[in-house]
Amino acid sequence: MVSPPSNGVHLSPAPTLVNGRVVQRYSPLRRYVLLVIFCLAQFLDAFNNSALFSAIPSLVFDLDMTESESTWIISAFQLTFASFLLISGKISDIYNPSTYHPPLHFKAFDVVGLLLTSHPLIAEFAFIAGAALLGIFSIGAGFVTDKIALIVLRALSGIAASLTIPSALTLLVNLFPEPAEQARAIGVFGGCGAIGNVTGLLIGAIFIQFANWSWVFWFVALVAIPIAAICVVLIPNVVKAEEAHASQGAKWKSLDLVGVSILTVALILFIFAVTSGSTSGWGSATVLAPLVISIAMVAAFFYYETRIPAAVAAVPPRTWFLPNFAVLFGVALLPYFWWTTIFTVFTTLWQNVYHWSVIATALRMFPLGILAFATSFTGSLSRKFSPKWILLFAQGLNITATILLHFADSPDRYFPFVLPAFILGTTGCMLAYTHTNIAIFRTSPSSMAGTVGAIFNGALQLGSAVGLAAVSSIETSVEKKTGGPTVYAGRAAAFWFVLAIICVEAISVLVFYRIDVERKDDSTSEVTSASEKSQEVEGVPIKEKIGDEKHDHVTVTEV
Repeated sequence: MVSPPSNGVHLSPAPTLVNGRVVQRYSPLRRYVLLVIFCLAQFLDAFNNSALFSAIPSLVFDLDMTESESTWIISAFQLTFASFLLISGKISDIYNPSTYHPPLHFKAFDVVGLLLTSHPLIAEFAFIAGAALLGIFSIGAGFVTDKIALIVLRALSGIAASLTIPSALTLLVNLFPEPAEQARAIGVFGGCGAIGNVTGLLIGAIFIQFANWSWVFWFVALVAIPIAAICVVLIPNVVKAEEAHASQGAKWKSLDLVGVSILTVALILFIFAVTSGSTSGWGSATVLAPLVISIAMVAAFFYYETRIPAAVAAVPPRTWFLPNFAVLFGVALLPYFWWTTIFTVFTTLWQNVYHWSVIATALRMFPLGILAFATSFTGSLSRKFSPKWILLFAQGLNITATILLHFADSPDRYFPFVLPAFILGTTGCMLAYTHTNIAIFRTSPSSMAGTVGAIFNGALQLGSAVGLAAVSSIETSVEKKTGGPTVYAGRAAAFWFVLAIICVEAISVLVFYRIDVERKDDSTSEVTSASEKSQEVEGVPIKEKIGDEKHDHVTVTEV
């Protein structure tokens, strides 16, 4: 006999089976229409950044922006998206009525990481609000004529986008309870992010070539607002069959809004200081004041997290002591950083210096998206090899690619240097993304999966935002001494900086990554943290551990 859970510990509810199959409560038409809608939301979040890379040269000219200021077009969205994703991850853990164990390939393919099933009514509201606000802010961004207003709207768009992805995953899990069908639905959902990255460059280029940059934002609005309107009609009929738990209303108080606000302001000040260094001078008050304040605020954030209950903290202190978590967090900073650097460096070089058309530039970037999509299916490699060796191989590819890009200083070097670098670097970055995602969940307790997933995906965005600011500042500083933006020296220096970051990460993985604390993905096993409450089996308390050299797995099979 297995005694019922006590002290608030919930076991995963078993779905109702008829002839060995899960009963579907909703019609196939309704479920797959909603799947398409959720996939469009995933597509838009990826499109929101990739399409703008083609538009940056036009935005810089029309809004009279400097090279450093232009980084905020991308960074503003990424910073707020990453910071408020921590809130979304915490909501996922707080409103988690069940423990969800996705298949291995989902972990490898999910664009936003693993966010557990939150309460469906919360997810419904979050998704509709996020999509509607994203559309409204995008309409405004298309009409602005001031660079500050555009950056503010991009930051607000990041907050709106952070609401849509976790909630869409929540609703998908509720709509597709049958495991095989659920895995396919989530796989398609994740794939739409890759498609958004691939097609965003080309669609954005078409708008710039034949209309103007405003249509990049208006396209987002034309898709997002109808999505919100349709979901108002469709989603309530699907999820309101679930009874809301009255006691969960008080759980909103468990969200770490203060901590996330401190971290967001700190990162904004830090990026402002880094991007201003090349123009105002590194010794000026404009740079030193925000830099010192931002560092102090980051320290204050981590101190504040230690002073509040772990159940409330956006980044619980014990998270950093999970096996391999710190080194994997560092690796997660690289993929988006490398891609964003490539996009910004070469779109401005090819359009402003080589005078290639916007569409010609986008087509030369196209191999990045295609290879990223293809490499996303390599999750099964972790069944044969430890993620440590896959990550080291990926870093080796990135090192080779970045060295090649240092020498890509003329139009005729696209095929001998740039294209091979794109192939090697994109393969390496996607391998790093995929297998960091897998490895980080192998050593994390299931009860923290929402928080860990949010931190992982926040690291992806933060690496891009902060790294892009540093690259832009280095490039601008060197160009002032070597002949301006028409000379490749600034870009070459930026790539040496990227190379140094990759080498540090490779050494960290080699030295600090521990294979012995990994656990193999197994849908019948469950690992929880050592601090979690014990469950009773036949009256004998069994503690499930994580982080030790050896793990005791307890499997309870319901017949």
